[in-house]
Amino acid sequence: MDHGTRDEMLGRLAEAVGSIAVAHPTRVAIDGPPAAGKTTLADELAVALRTQGRNVIRATIDDFLFPRAQRYPRGEYSAEGCYFDTHNYDALNRVLLDPLGPGGDRRFQHAVYDRTADAAVSPPVTTAPADAVLVFDGVFLMRPELIDRWDLRIFVSTAFEKTVDRAAVRDRRVSSRADVERRWRERYIPSQKLYFAKVRPTRHADIVVHNDEPQQPAWFFRPA
Repeated sequence: MDHGTRDEMLGRLAEAVGSIAVAHPTRVAIDGPPAAGKTTLADELAVALRTQGRNVIRATIDDFLFPRAQRYPRGEYSAEGCYFDTHNYDALNRVLLDPLGPGGDRRFQHAVYDRTADAAVSPPVTTAPADAVLVFDGVFLMRPELIDRWDLRIFVSTAFEKTVDRAAVRDRRVSSRADVERRWRERYIPSQKLYFAKVRPTRHADIVVHNDEPQQPAWFFRPA
């Protein structure tokens, strides 16, 4: 386990990305619980890679949700619903991960859904350079539908209680503390426990980032 500054950790992650030699774009997964700090880390890593001259495609699981009417057949607070009914993995593989993978034509779309409008979208098809890097953040990225699509797997680990507190601060303009608490304790945290029981994501991760203290993180590289 290594400890250091945020910049030191980002430097190590950028090195890890740079060490991957594949004949297609490098697909990086940044997994972890809600409010663990995945999006922030992914944005920072994208900046670090662009500074090195890499072409970076930034995308997120939030743009591959099913429409709201399909997402809640088991109820709005169902942990099983969160895990089984929320994300459109077929579309994610079809329009993004497979085109950027081995044998793909590198013609991709970064989204199929607009969460704000709760509507399907079809952005223009873009062709990625062969040396591009996809930095993709989201929950449940190590599950069987996706696990073999990644060239580097990063898991952001944060204590569940810290994620509740962070979410309450982050969402305070749109949700009360009580509503955040209910969503986390009934839906999000139990869905993560289900995921851990089924998949054991940290066993699949190449790198685990311990993000309880974001400015003083710790990280672990699994031996190759």
